[in-house]
Amino acid sequence: MKFAFCRKSAWLGATALAAALAVHSPALAQEEAAAESGEFLGTLTLGESKREVQTDTATPNTIIDQEEIEDRQAGTIAELIDSVPGVSLVNGSTPIGSGINIRGFGANGTYGTDQKVAVTIDGASVGSEELYRIGTQLFTDPYLYKSAEVIRGTVGSFEYGSGIIGGVVRLETIDASDLTGGEAGIAFRQTLGGATNSNGFNSSSTLAVQPTENLDLLANYSWREQGNQEDGHGRTIENSEFELPSYLLKARYTQGEHSVTASYTNTETSERDKPYDSFGTTGGSFGNVDRDTTSETATLAYNYTSATNALLNLDVIYSYANQEIVQDCVEGSGPFGCFATVDADHQYETSKLTAKNTAYIETGAFTHDLRTGIEFILKERLDASSAPGGEDNRIALFVVDEIAFGGGWTFSPALRYESSEIEGVLDDGSNASYDNDALMGGASLRYAFDNGFALFGSYAHTESLPILDDLQNEVYMTQPEVGKTYEFGGSYDRIGIFTKDDSLALKANYYHTDLEDNTSYSGVESVELQGLELEGSYARRDGYYADVNANIIDADYVALGSGAVGDWYNAPADTLRLTLGKRFARSADLSTEIVAADESKPAQYTGEKSPGYVILNLRATITPQDGLLEGTAFRFGIENAFDMNYMPALATRPTPGRNLKFTVSKAF
Repeated sequence: MKFAFCRKSAWLGATALAAALAVHSPALAQEEAAAESGEFLGTLTLGESKREVQTDTATPNTIIDQEEIEDRQAGTIAELIDSVPGVSLVNGSTPIGSGINIRGFGANGTYGTDQKVAVTIDGASVGSEELYRIGTQLFTDPYLYKSAEVIRGTVGSFEYGSGIIGGVVRLETIDASDLTGGEAGIAFRQTLGGATNSNGFNSSSTLAVQPTENLDLLANYSWREQGNQEDGHGRTIENSEFELPSYLLKARYTQGEHSVTASYTNTETSERDKPYDSFGTTGGSFGNVDRDTTSETATLAYNYTSATNALLNLDVIYSYANQEIVQDCVEGSGPFGCFATVDADHQYETSKLTAKNTAYIETGAFTHDLRTGIEFILKERLDASSAPGGEDNRIALFVVDEIAFGGGWTFSPALRYESSEIEGVLDDGSNASYDNDALMGGASLRYAFDNGFALFGSYAHTESLPILDDLQNEVYMTQPEVGKTYEFGGSYDRIGIFTKDDSLALKANYYHTDLEDNTSYSGVESVELQGLELEGSYARRDGYYADVNANIIDADYVALGSGAVGDWYNAPADTLRLTLGKRFARSADLSTEIVAADESKPAQYTGEKSPGYVILNLRATITPQDGLLEGTAFRFGIENAFDMNYMPALATRPTPGRNLKFTVSKAF
């Protein structure tokens, strides 16, 4: 049951926030006095706004650090990275029935993904299967991570895979040193949180042990649950309830120039008598299932960084990802009975061995930051109805260089060669084997002026090699998809704009993408899209800051056979996100976030458009710096403060209505 949370509850949240601020008013007054006296408050760097704009690269990427992860109180990773320009969600408030879309590629309401967005956890490739009517692409808990990076487009993707057109999501788990500060000892952090919409509850317990400076160990257990949420009209959002236990184990040993790191993550959930179609788009036609889902990753990484040889910085990483779905059809729940698709189990395993070296080379007027690597990839999939089983063996070589020259020029070429051998069993029982390979690559060029301005441009060509999903289609198994993207833009990064110590960072990026020889979307021959991404950050020494990002996109597709042109139904809506805030040094951070979206593109089957919307989110973080509460953090948030009822582009269910969130964490 949703709490009676109307205007009175909003005032209740504001009163609680005011009370918390009053408790720490002496500390805040001291911070204000320090600002007036000229003491540095830590807002000179761009990172002291909510989010740093990556102005020093031509690659369009956004990094969400641990502070922002905690402040946003996101219930899922999808909700966290939804704040990145160009990113849209297929749902997102639940781990099941959700997915990520970047620049019009990725998840949709039929499949969990289209193979054009890559997701990695500590280097392990996860969430890349075309699960029919099941979305589990970002099936994990935000508490496990210290950073989330989104690389948009193709030009920055060649180190991570082939066929990446939408982008890459890189998740890095927390380290023991984040708690111990790298010193020998034991540290513990406990976080408890709740949400009013659906009586949500979450807990995260992290133990860090560092017996010596060379060895650190970490264990985290997180629990997250919620009931069925309600939309802005007070109506129940069916099948939005879940219980999600997750845990992380991690160890690192360092000896001189050598280090070894091992990590393991596990997330699981159980559903009983729930619709097979987790997107909820088929009106119960598939009936209900009992479904248990487990997602786990394991990595073992070795690093050697030579203290005397700049040509040698070696990483050898073995990673394993496993997603297992065990489901049983509930008899009598669907109009067509328990047919094979509904009553099928799934298992997807990806083993990957990566060896790469980074060399820093100086050759006269040129300096190189050169990364070369080789990957051995094995994908194994259990045979199931609508998901052919088999093996996909791949070998890849990649070279990525960053060449600086001429006092401001940076040229970054990249190449990737990948071969694939797919083996499986056809419907008639015969064996099938297909070999494919492709050479792909791109380059970016950037020039930085002395006054803080920079201009850049890039071109990238990638190919999606055939996948196990198309094993029964001989034409598709010999037809790689081709993606071509060119981009250009500019950035500005400067300290001392309106005062001598404020800072401003801006970045604008235009992109144009063509997808040809399509095999991922039924009835589609090709896709063409173009868009503009904007990011900005402004921070003052007295603690005031502003962040803004926007994405404007126009996309069309050409229908197979007829050649008719239509609006690309997987494209996200145009969006604008503005955050205004005030930091009181290290004691408090108050912010208001405004999110505006235009109407969506016409839906694939109905042609309907979701209306545009404007919502308001409020956040506050209180972190006492001394006394009994030192080491404690209080976080308050009101999401969708005006209780708007809306459905974002690509979503298949309404977004939750007003939701008051609260977390308290304590480090010992």
